[in-house]
Amino acid sequence: MAQQQKISLTRYLVEQQRADGLIPGQLRLLLEVVARACKSISQAVNKGALGGVLGTAESENVQGEIQKKLDIIANEVLIEANEWGGHLAAMASEEMDSIYVVPNRYPQGEYLLMFDPLDGSSNIDVNVSIGTIFSVLKKPDDTPGVQEADFLQPGTQQVAAGYCIYGPQTTLVLTVGNGVAMFTLDREQGSFVLTQEDIQIPADTKEFAVNMSNMRHWDEPMKRYIDECLAGKEGPRGKDFNMRWIASMVADVHRILMRGGVFMYPWDKREPEKAGKLRLMYEANPMSWLVEQAGGAATNGKQRILELQPTKLHERVSVMLGSRNEVERLTKYHAEKA
Repeated sequence: MAQQQKISLTRYLVEQQRADGLIPGQLRLLLEVVARACKSISQAVNKGALGGVLGTAESENVQGEIQKKLDIIANEVLIEANEWGGHLAAMASEEMDSIYVVPNRYPQGEYLLMFDPLDGSSNIDVNVSIGTIFSVLKKPDDTPGVQEADFLQPGTQQVAAGYCIYGPQTTLVLTVGNGVAMFTLDREQGSFVLTQEDIQIPADTKEFAVNMSNMRHWDEPMKRYIDECLAGKEGPRGKDFNMRWIASMVADVHRILMRGGVFMYPWDKREPEKAGKLRLMYEANPMSWLVEQAGGAATNGKQRILELQPTKLHERVSVMLGSRNEVERLTKYHAEKA
């Protein structure tokens, strides 16, 4: 039905704004700017070797990771697209050391935008799906100017979150707090078109996504859970599981939204001082909210991810998200050990 009516992202957002006020005008315009930036990134990704965008750049990001050329391009596209809109007070990116305060050409914007410009960038050169993850917060009213501390809000405070996946289709997945909607880029029209609403993740699943090569480094509750999955019908779970692992969080979470499953990137003892590998602000919070809005669950093994209070911009976290019953089982195993 949505495909026949060709409801564009703009029309969808306008209707949401009129219907229940979940999307104030400034937020609607901001989301449209982010979507336009994602279209530009999609074009760069699609050109690949023809556009000279493959391979690594001679630089590292704030986490000390070697940057891909497309990481830098995607980051610049998002900054340039958003710094002229007047809707934003500041931005923060996984690729940047500190926040980027938007030049004050207009009355200061109301919102803060955080993004991972190109998630799964290790897959760029091998033509596997990658994506952009974003999260929007309201700037606190009681602080003059913009400080890094303004970004340190728990995930429950998000007013919009989503991702754009660059795969066989370019797909934008979005929540503003009333469920999850999916839009597919119509390249002929040049616009995102609504293709699915009210996405729901099945509570039960037979699929899990995890990097099994790290198993020897995991804590006992994680090993227990995976051992039970691998034991199949003859084990305590009484059913066979399949493993799926793309090493691109966007692609793994997208699969879970479409058909269920559980995604895990747990703490491991190689770097015991770090709570996990994924970034709370740029990856875990937006993905956790999307998953919860689709009926799933997301924890760090101990508590709900969205309730974690960030203490720094590039904080890391352990992540277990997806089909509710599996996430609850994992969290129970961690609680029993504690």
